[in-house]
Amino acid sequence: MTTADLHTLTGAYALHALTHDEREEFRRHLAACEPCTQEAAELSATATRLALATSLTPRPALRAQVLHQITTVRQDTPRRPLLPKTARTARRGRLLSRWALAASLAAAAALGTTAAWQHQRAEDALQQARQSQQQTDRIAAVLAAPDAKTRATTLPGGATGTLTVSDHQDKAVLAVTAMTDPPPGKVYQLWFNTHGTMRPAGLMDPTRSDQSVLMDGLDDATGMGITLEPTGGSPQPTTTPLTQMNLPT
Repeated sequence: MTTADLHTLTGAYALHALTHDEREEFRRHLAACEPCTQEAAELSATATRLALATSLTPRPALRAQVLHQITTVRQDTPRRPLLPKTARTARRGRLLSRWALAASLAAAAALGTTAAWQHQRAEDALQQARQSQQQTDRIAAVLAAPDAKTRATTLPGGATGTLTVSDHQDKAVLAVTAMTDPPPGKVYQLWFNTHGTMRPAGLMDPTRSDQSVLMDGLDDATGMGITLEPTGGSPQPTTTPLTQMNLPT
């Protein structure tokens, strides 16, 4: 693939439409091509905004419908054994009936436990959905803020990032693409930098290579950085920053 061809792949790279070999070759190209790095980062940020714009808020009645269906879905019941008609097997029939009763009681108890478990799972899922929607709304508010300012950057491992800052929202959003996985037991941690003083600004999801991270509490920060920290994060950086950049002005 020629250099001229590589210059035309920024859009496909931002939309993850390249093959593995093409993506690796284009990442090497980004390391030496500032215009493509800028364009790929801007296109990635645009794709993120479009995805947020098309997200849907669950209907208010959805929670009630889910919980109602959990308690009303019919479960298969054990079949009753056929009672023998002869006197010789009558006793066996009574024993089978007692066994069926005991089994039915056990099944009823298990069904109650299953219903409770299903109810809790539904509650947990709804809570996670609400939290995810709230986080998405906060990120969208920063990206759409009238005073939003954006800066693109190259991140470790050939990844690209776009930092959007809103002084009015007192927040920033870092959208990253193709971030390499951190080592086991480690996580990428974001920091606000105020004239050399670093303070925590959020953690990246170690399982996602493409993501947008909300950074709250902008205050008087002049820059930001990323370090590799133990799972759960650290109150202060414990490693040399992988990258540092000034906030867009």
